[in-house]
Amino acid sequence: MSDFMQRGLDKVQGVTEVEEAVIDGIDVSGYWSRMLEERTTLDFPTDALDWITGLAGGESLRDCYQCGKCIPVCPIQHVGDYGPWKLFRKVQRGNDLMADPDLWLCTTCANCLRVCPKQVNLLEIMPALREQAILQGSMPDELGEVFANLQKKGNPQGESPRKRANWATDAGVDVPIISELGRKVDVLLYVSDYTSYHPRGNDAARAMARVLTTLGVDWAILGKEEKSDGDSARVAGERGLFEMLAEQNIETLSKYEFDKLVVMDPHAYNAFKNHYPALGGTYDVMHYTQFLAPLVDRMEFKDRVELSTTFHDPCYLGRHNDEYDAPRKLLEAIPGVELIEMPHYKKNGYCCGGGGGGMWMDSVVDPHVSERLSERRVREAVDTGAGTLAVCCPYEPSRFEDAVKSTGHEGQLDVRDIIELLDRAMHPTHYNTSEAEAE
Repeated sequence: MSDFMQRGLDKVQGVTEVEEAVIDGIDVSGYWSRMLEERTTLDFPTDALDWITGLAGGESLRDCYQCGKCIPVCPIQHVGDYGPWKLFRKVQRGNDLMADPDLWLCTTCANCLRVCPKQVNLLEIMPALREQAILQGSMPDELGEVFANLQKKGNPQGESPRKRANWATDAGVDVPIISELGRKVDVLLYVSDYTSYHPRGNDAARAMARVLTTLGVDWAILGKEEKSDGDSARVAGERGLFEMLAEQNIETLSKYEFDKLVVMDPHAYNAFKNHYPALGGTYDVMHYTQFLAPLVDRMEFKDRVELSTTFHDPCYLGRHNDEYDAPRKLLEAIPGVELIEMPHYKKNGYCCGGGGGGMWMDSVVDPHVSERLSERRVREAVDTGAGTLAVCCPYEPSRFEDAVKSTGHEGQLDVRDIIELLDRAMHPTHYNTSEAEAE
């Protein structure tokens, strides 16, 4: 040890502090001696942090060591002031997140978890906190309405279950309902809520029906027996509602025989793959892009689809379940399609804003952001020069089409589900007829 350091330590042992000090000609006046003392770094109340980490699912918040890597990858931070580290600092200072709008901003996109060296897991923390808020009677009105619809009608829109298969009327092919078939099928297609009820989702459902039929797949749907998978309710904090819907779906599925459960929605894929098994429902489940990708050699394309296309990776298919190749394989197989990647793609893909209950909470989020995530993503898509934004999640056509309008890019960017593009190349006559009727 140098003489300089030794003299400093000798002084500290006597707890000596002077206003002016010069050692070996170096002015170290001020609080110089405190550099050699123990310094207090935990001078904050721990009650708020202790409460959260005491919740099942909240434990990992304590592991944050404030590196800040989550901040630049958080999509909400790009349009606002957010991020797991910032939530940790709020709690560290004793703030009550139950009364903070930040509780409802997270879309559970999982990009923070991807880069976190300590695996602070907001996919578990946020649902745990939101569940407590709901139990305390504190949640956005929008969520309350959705939860009521899910409980009463089995879908977030509050539509009649009897209308769940109405889309099939205009599919142009027979859409078998498994209860009417009375036999085992190779593929049971779980259509999902927005594909069943939203007009743009209906387009994807009909396209899927035509593609499956042309490929000769032995398939069927549940029809009015199908209910919401419940996964978005789970991450929005309604675990009890999720379990109720899951148990009802499991009971329904147990009545029928099928080899594969193919789903249109990445959120449903996540639920059936990762959460239903714990409740007794284990299936060979595939997202529709995963099911169709190995079949491209059997697809007979009758027309070229001359489009420059960029693709939006759904968070719940990509980061949550590590599937990036199947959608791209389908796009690249379509004659005439040129795929142009956006800067944020695959593991670092951007979020549409619909996850984590965000699909129903735009009015809650809007006051805290400069623009919606869907709008920011549309701007990124437009910047690639592509004329089409391809998607494969039922939330996204309506979200992105609204964003195209609100950002002033009508006529510059068309939003299409991948299954629509496949169908257009396989069945051009259907689209030519539809376009002529529209004119």
